[in-house]
Amino acid sequence: MERKYIEDKVYEKVDFTVIGIELAEYDNCKFINCNFSNINLSNIAFTECEFQGCNLGMAKLTKTSFRDVKFMHCKLLGLHFQDCDSFLISFYFEHCQLNLASFYKLNLKKIHFNDCILHEVDFTETDISNGKFEVCDFAKAIFDNTNMEKADFRSALNYSIDPTKNKIKKARFALPGVIGLLDHYDIVIE
Repeated sequence: MERKYIEDKVYEKVDFTVIGIELAEYDNCKFINCNFSNINLSNIAFTECEFQGCNLGMAKLTKTSFRDVKFMHCKLLGLHFQDCDSFLISFYFEHCQLNLASFYKLNLKKIHFNDCILHEVDFTETDISNGKFEVCDFAKAIFDNTNMEKADFRSALNYSIDPTKNKIKKARFALPGVIGLLDHYDIVIE
């Protein structure tokens, strides 16, 4: 059965937890103040779509395609992005809450996060090289065997990154945040 193709449609204040979402390919669509919390978005494709003020908390993302998708002012709590279709995966996040999300083993070169809360987010074995993290809060985020070469963390906050377990060559950091590179040495900085 062929999937439906939906293009250039605007969905505003739709509660998909009540009406469900159609299994389709969404191209250049906008979702404004919609509720997707705890719903199954598996096998749905979103290409050049925008999500503004939406709640996608705990949505299921098995084989979901996100290609050139923007999330602005969204709640994306507990999402397992590693379950998505990784082919051509690309995101932009602005003013979003991504607590407890996971990007495990994804290739996210040049990803851009602007003013996001990323508490306890898992970046294990993720390629975020050349990424930009403007005014992002990384409290208790996990960086393990992460490629962050040439990434920009100059305005990022509360990160704890072990330089011996991650690739940080040419990454950019600024004071006082750079102290997060020393957390694993259990030293006292005064």
